[in-house]
Amino acid sequence: MIRRMDAWIDTHCHLDEFAVHGGTGYADAERARAAAVGVSHCVLPAVELANLHAVRAMAHRHGDSYALGIHPLYTPQAGDGDLHALEDAVAQYLDDPRLVAIGEIGLDFFVPGLDAARQERFYRAQLQLARRFDLPVILHVRRSADRLLKGLRDLPVCGGIAHAFNGSLQQAQAFIALGFKLGFGGAVTYERALQLRRLAAELPPGALVLETDAPDIPPHWLYVTAAERAAGQPPARNSPAELPRIAAVVAGLRGISRSDLAHATRANACAALPRLARLLP
Repeated sequence: MIRRMDAWIDTHCHLDEFAVHGGTGYADAERARAAAVGVSHCVLPAVELANLHAVRAMAHRHGDSYALGIHPLYTPQAGDGDLHALEDAVAQYLDDPRLVAIGEIGLDFFVPGLDAARQERFYRAQLQLARRFDLPVILHVRRSADRLLKGLRDLPVCGGIAHAFNGSLQQAQAFIALGFKLGFGGAVTYERALQLRRLAAELPPGALVLETDAPDIPPHWLYVTAAERAAGQPPARNSPAELPRIAAVVAGLRGISRSDLAHATRANACAALPRLARLLP
Protein backbone atom coordinates (compact mmCIF):
# COMPACT_ATOMS: atom_id res chain seq x y z
CA MET A 1 0.00 0.00 0.00
CA ILE A 2 1.31 3.48 -0.88
CA ARG A 3 1.38 5.82 2.13
CA ARG A 4 -0.15 9.24 1.52
CA MET A 5 2.47 11.96 1.90
CA ASP A 6 1.90 14.55 4.62
CA ALA A 7 1.17 18.02 3.23
CA TRP A 8 3.27 20.70 4.89
CA ILE A 9 2.93 24.48 4.81
CA ASP A 10 6.08 26.58 5.06
CA THR A 11 4.65 29.77 6.55
CA HIS A 12 7.84 31.78 6.00
CA CYS A 13 10.12 31.27 3.01
CA HIS A 14 12.10 33.87 1.03
CA LEU A 15 12.04 31.91 -2.21
CA ASP A 16 12.74 35.04 -4.24
CA GLU A 17 16.23 35.18 -2.68
CA PHE A 18 17.12 31.94 -4.46
CA ALA A 19 16.33 33.67 -7.74
CA VAL A 20 18.50 36.64 -6.73
CA HIS A 21 21.48 34.39 -5.99
CA GLY A 22 21.07 31.69 -8.63
CA GLY A 23 18.43 32.77 -11.12
CA THR A 24 14.81 31.79 -11.59
CA GLY A 25 15.77 28.23 -12.48
CA TYR A 26 17.50 27.80 -9.12
CA ALA A 27 14.41 29.03 -7.27
CA ASP A 28 12.21 26.74 -9.37
CA ALA A 29 14.43 23.76 -8.56
CA GLU A 30 14.33 24.46 -4.81
CA ARG A 31 10.55 24.80 -4.89
CA ALA A 32 10.25 21.55 -6.87
CA ARG A 33 12.54 19.79 -4.39
CA ALA A 34 10.30 20.97 -1.54
CA ALA A 35 7.14 19.84 -3.33
CA ALA A 36 8.68 16.40 -3.85
CA VAL A 37 8.96 15.89 -0.08
CA GLY A 38 5.44 17.13 0.67
CA VAL A 39 5.72 20.91 1.08
CA SER A 40 2.46 21.78 -0.59
CA HIS A 41 2.47 25.53 0.02
CA CYS A 42 4.90 28.33 0.90
CA VAL A 43 4.15 31.83 2.18
CA LEU A 44 6.61 34.33 0.68
CA PRO A 45 7.03 37.58 2.65
CA ALA A 46 8.47 40.71 1.09
CA VAL A 47 11.18 42.66 2.94
CA GLU A 48 11.42 45.96 1.06
CA LEU A 49 9.76 47.97 -1.66
CA ALA A 50 12.19 46.62 -4.26
CA ASN A 51 10.99 43.02 -3.94
CA LEU A 52 7.22 43.48 -3.51
CA HIS A 53 6.49 42.56 -7.11
CA ALA A 54 9.10 39.79 -7.17
CA VAL A 55 7.49 37.89 -4.29
CA ARG A 56 4.06 38.29 -5.86
CA ALA A 57 5.32 36.95 -9.19
CA MET A 58 7.09 34.04 -7.47
CA ALA A 59 3.95 33.14 -5.50
CA HIS A 60 1.87 33.08 -8.67
CA ARG A 61 4.55 31.10 -10.49
CA HIS A 62 4.41 28.27 -7.96
CA GLY A 63 0.82 28.44 -6.69
CA ASP A 64 1.97 29.82 -3.33
CA SER A 65 0.98 32.96 -1.41
CA TYR A 66 2.74 36.17 -0.37
CA ALA A 67 2.81 39.06 2.08
CA LEU A 68 3.79 42.68 1.45
CA GLY A 69 5.80 44.72 3.94
CA ILE A 70 9.02 46.47 4.94
CA HIS A 71 11.35 44.47 7.19
CA PRO A 72 12.96 46.31 10.13
CA LEU A 73 16.46 45.63 8.74
CA TYR A 74 15.47 47.59 5.62
CA THR A 75 14.19 50.66 7.45
CA PRO A 76 17.51 52.57 7.23
CA GLN A 77 17.19 52.91 3.46
CA ALA A 78 13.39 53.24 3.39
CA GLY A 79 11.57 56.55 3.47
CA ASP A 80 8.04 57.85 3.85
CA GLY A 81 7.59 57.41 0.13
CA ASP A 82 8.16 53.67 0.57
CA LEU A 83 5.28 53.49 3.03
CA HIS A 84 3.02 55.29 0.58
CA ALA A 85 4.12 52.97 -2.24
CA LEU A 86 3.52 49.93 -0.01
CA GLU A 87 0.02 51.19 0.75
CA ASP A 88 -0.64 51.65 -2.97
CA ALA A 89 0.62 48.13 -3.71
CA VAL A 90 -1.59 46.55 -1.04
CA ALA A 91 -4.59 48.47 -2.35
CA GLN A 92 -3.75 47.39 -5.91
CA TYR A 93 -3.42 43.70 -5.03
CA LEU A 94 -6.05 43.44 -2.30
CA ASP A 95 -8.32 41.41 -4.57
CA ASP A 96 -5.50 39.01 -5.37
CA PRO A 97 -6.35 35.84 -3.40
CA ARG A 98 -2.64 35.04 -3.03
CA LEU A 99 -2.02 38.16 -0.91
CA VAL A 100 -2.50 36.81 2.62
CA ALA A 101 -0.81 39.28 5.02
CA ILE A 102 1.20 42.41 5.70
CA GLY A 103 4.78 41.32 6.27
CA GLU A 104 7.53 40.86 7.03
CA ILE A 105 7.32 43.71 9.54
CA GLY A 106 8.45 44.15 13.12
CA LEU A 107 11.38 45.20 15.28
CA ASP A 108 14.98 43.98 15.57
CA PHE A 109 16.94 44.95 18.66
CA PHE A 110 19.72 42.42 18.01
CA VAL A 111 21.50 43.89 14.99
CA PRO A 112 23.67 46.84 16.12
CA GLY A 113 23.36 50.27 14.59
CA LEU A 114 19.65 50.28 13.78
CA ASP A 115 17.54 53.26 14.81
CA ALA A 116 14.95 51.89 17.24
CA ALA A 117 12.65 54.89 16.89
CA ARG A 118 12.72 54.62 13.10
CA GLN A 119 11.93 50.91 13.28
CA GLU A 120 9.04 51.65 15.61
CA ARG A 121 7.63 54.26 13.24
CA PHE A 122 7.65 51.84 10.31
CA TYR A 123 6.22 49.05 12.46
CA ARG A 124 3.30 51.13 13.67
CA ALA A 125 2.61 52.56 10.22
CA GLN A 126 2.36 49.02 8.85
CA LEU A 127 0.09 47.93 11.70
CA GLN A 128 -2.17 50.80 10.66
CA LEU A 129 -2.01 49.49 7.10
CA ALA A 130 -3.03 46.01 8.27
CA ARG A 131 -5.93 47.52 10.19
CA ARG A 132 -7.07 49.54 7.18
CA PHE A 133 -7.11 46.52 4.88
CA ASP A 134 -8.16 43.97 7.53
CA LEU A 135 -5.13 41.76 6.95
CA PRO A 136 -3.09 39.75 9.47
CA VAL A 137 0.61 40.48 9.95
CA ILE A 138 3.79 38.41 9.81
CA LEU A 139 6.11 39.68 12.51
CA HIS A 140 9.90 39.72 12.73
CA VAL A 141 10.64 39.14 16.42
CA ARG A 142 14.25 39.45 17.57
CA ARG A 143 14.85 40.65 21.12
CA SER A 144 11.78 42.81 20.63
CA ALA A 145 8.78 40.79 21.82
CA ASP A 146 7.63 43.20 24.52
CA ARG A 147 7.76 46.25 22.24
CA LEU A 148 5.94 44.34 19.50
CA LEU A 149 3.26 43.34 21.97
CA LYS A 150 2.82 46.95 23.08
CA GLY A 151 2.31 47.98 19.47
CA LEU A 152 -0.28 45.25 18.98
CA ARG A 153 -2.16 46.34 22.09
CA ASP A 154 -2.12 49.97 20.94
CA LEU A 155 -3.05 49.06 17.35
CA PRO A 156 -4.85 45.71 17.39
CA VAL A 157 -4.85 43.70 14.17
CA CYS A 158 -6.65 40.52 13.15
CA GLY A 159 -3.85 38.20 14.28
CA GLY A 160 -1.04 36.69 12.28
CA ILE A 161 2.26 34.90 12.89
CA ALA A 162 5.16 35.73 15.21
CA HIS A 163 7.89 34.44 12.92
CA ALA A 164 10.96 32.64 14.36
CA PHE A 165 9.63 33.03 17.87
CA ASN A 166 12.28 32.66 20.55
CA GLY A 167 10.87 34.43 23.59
CA SER A 168 9.63 33.44 27.02
CA LEU A 169 6.55 31.41 27.90
CA GLN A 170 4.86 34.58 29.14
CA GLN A 171 5.57 36.38 25.86
CA ALA A 172 4.34 33.36 23.90
CA GLN A 173 1.10 33.37 25.87
CA ALA A 174 0.70 37.11 25.26
CA PHE A 175 1.02 36.69 21.48
CA ILE A 176 -1.41 33.75 21.54
CA ALA A 177 -3.92 35.83 23.53
CA LEU A 178 -3.79 38.45 20.77
CA GLY A 179 -4.67 35.87 18.13
CA PHE A 180 -1.17 35.01 16.90
CA LYS A 181 0.45 31.71 16.02
CA LEU A 182 4.14 31.16 16.73
CA GLY A 183 6.53 30.11 13.96
CA PHE A 184 9.02 27.31 14.65
CA GLY A 185 11.81 26.44 12.24
CA GLY A 186 15.45 25.46 12.05
CA ALA A 187 16.42 26.93 15.42
CA VAL A 188 14.34 24.30 17.25
CA THR A 189 16.56 21.52 15.87
CA TYR A 190 19.55 22.56 18.02
CA GLU A 191 19.75 20.61 21.27
CA ARG A 192 21.20 23.63 23.08
CA ALA A 193 18.03 25.63 22.36
CA LEU A 194 16.47 24.36 25.58
CA GLN A 195 13.85 27.08 26.13
CA LEU A 196 12.73 27.03 22.51
CA ARG A 197 12.44 23.24 22.49
CA ARG A 198 10.47 23.37 25.73
CA LEU A 199 8.02 25.79 24.14
CA ALA A 200 7.72 23.61 21.03
CA ALA A 201 6.92 20.66 23.27
CA GLU A 202 4.51 22.28 25.70
CA LEU A 203 2.58 25.05 23.95
CA PRO A 204 -1.06 24.27 23.08
CA PRO A 205 -1.46 22.41 19.79
CA GLY A 206 -3.33 25.37 18.31
CA ALA A 207 -0.38 27.73 18.83
CA LEU A 208 2.28 26.45 16.42
CA VAL A 209 3.01 26.85 12.74
CA LEU A 210 6.07 25.59 10.85
CA GLU A 211 8.52 27.57 8.74
CA THR A 212 12.03 27.51 7.32
CA ASP A 213 12.91 31.20 6.71
CA ALA A 214 14.90 29.74 3.79
CA PRO A 215 17.57 30.49 2.79
CA ASP A 216 18.23 31.63 6.39
CA ILE A 217 18.14 29.89 9.82
CA PRO A 218 19.52 26.52 8.71
CA PRO A 219 18.71 23.48 10.88
CA HIS A 220 21.57 21.88 12.78
CA TRP A 221 22.33 19.33 10.06
CA LEU A 222 23.14 22.14 7.62
CA TYR A 223 25.06 24.35 10.04
CA VAL A 224 28.57 25.33 8.97
CA THR A 225 30.92 26.15 11.84
CA ALA A 226 33.22 29.16 11.92
CA ALA A 227 36.19 26.86 11.47
CA GLU A 228 34.61 25.25 8.40
CA ARG A 229 33.86 28.67 6.93
CA ALA A 230 37.46 29.75 7.58
CA ALA A 231 38.59 26.64 5.71
CA GLY A 232 36.64 27.75 2.66
CA GLN A 233 33.31 25.95 3.06
CA PRO A 234 30.46 28.28 2.02
CA PRO A 235 27.80 29.21 4.60
CA ALA A 236 24.82 26.90 4.80
CA ARG A 237 21.77 27.81 2.74
CA ASN A 238 18.46 26.58 4.12
CA SER A 239 15.71 25.29 1.82
CA PRO A 240 11.95 24.80 2.05
CA ALA A 241 12.72 21.13 1.36
CA GLU A 242 14.06 20.90 4.92
CA LEU A 243 10.61 21.55 6.43
CA PRO A 244 9.51 17.89 6.83
CA ARG A 245 12.72 17.05 8.67
CA ILE A 246 12.30 20.10 10.93
CA ALA A 247 8.71 18.98 11.49
CA ALA A 248 9.93 15.53 12.53
CA VAL A 249 11.98 17.18 15.31
CA VAL A 250 8.94 19.15 16.52
CA ALA A 251 6.73 16.05 16.37
CA GLY A 252 9.31 14.15 18.41
CA LEU A 253 9.45 16.89 21.02
CA ARG A 254 5.66 16.84 21.31
CA GLY A 255 5.40 13.05 21.26
CA ILE A 256 2.95 12.97 18.35
CA SER A 257 3.02 11.60 14.83
CA ARG A 258 4.21 13.67 11.89
CA SER A 259 0.77 13.31 10.32
CA ASP A 260 -0.93 14.75 13.40
CA LEU A 261 1.51 17.64 13.41
CA ALA A 262 0.97 18.26 9.69
CA HIS A 263 -2.80 18.37 10.19
CA ALA A 264 -2.60 20.67 13.23
CA THR A 265 -0.08 23.12 11.79
CA ARG A 266 -1.97 23.29 8.50
CA ALA A 267 -5.14 24.24 10.38
CA ASN A 268 -3.18 26.74 12.47
CA ALA A 269 -1.69 28.38 9.37
CA CYS A 270 -5.17 28.82 7.92
CA ALA A 271 -6.40 30.29 11.20
CA ALA A 272 -3.51 32.75 11.28
CA LEU A 273 -3.83 33.66 7.59
CA PRO A 274 -7.53 33.14 6.73
CA ARG A 275 -7.08 33.83 2.99
CA LEU A 276 -4.75 30.83 2.86
CA ALA A 277 -7.60 28.35 3.29
CA ARG A 278 -9.06 29.30 -0.09
CA LEU A 279 -5.80 28.41 -1.84
CA LEU A 280 -5.34 24.93 -0.40
CA PRO A 281 -6.87 21.77 -1.84
